[in-house]
Amino acid sequence: MNIVHATGIDGARHARGVVVVIDVLRAFTVSAYALTGGARECRLVQTVAEARALAEKTPGSVICAEEDGLPVEGIAISNSPTRIRATDLMDRILIQRSTAGTQAVAAVAGDDIFAASLVVARATVQACLLRKPETLTLVASANHPEDHACAQYMEAIIEGSRPDLEQLLAPLRESERYHRLMSGVWPGFPPTDLELALQADLFDFAMPATRQAGYLRLTAVRGAG
Repeated sequence: MNIVHATGIDGARHARGVVVVIDVLRAFTVSAYALTGGARECRLVQTVAEARALAEKTPGSVICAEEDGLPVEGIAISNSPTRIRATDLMDRILIQRSTAGTQAVAAVAGDDIFAASLVVARATVQACLLRKPETLTLVASANHPEDHACAQYMEAIIEGSRPDLEQLLAPLRESERYHRLMSGVWPGFPPTDLELALQADLFDFAMPATRQAGYLRLTAVRGAG
């Protein structure tokens, strides 16, 4: 199997084979916690306007959105797994808009797509391997060290080695961005989001993305998917 690493929207556009789009901080960590918390599905859109419009015609839905990493006026949940865990999502639908993850997923041309983060990394690898692809493209949705670390972690699992996650995450933890996030001064980004997002393999499901009219649908799928 040929494993290709790519980054951002341009990387997603040119991705081949089975495609895994990674957003650790925080969109696809949010998705995983939402599905674990009982959400029926997550619906990914590209703009806040699309999120609001979809929510209007989706009874009982919850919007989670940010723009450039910042909260959106009038939307209570800003891409935070901490806030998602505190929200009753049982049998509800989460509508998500993010600056990196939902944009990159939408840019993928193919149809065999997974959304991923560290908390579902191993389960996503297993689902990909069951497809026996000739090519697997791992897309870091943004040029951030945690997304690259997740891609490297997943590749190591495929190769049968034991990846050192702390070593892979060292560039993030040593960055000014990490220390700013840990300080709690970033609006809509509680420091607990870091703890929730930077753990590997918490959940035993993958999140395939399927195209619907106006959005992409994520569900929790165990096994082949």
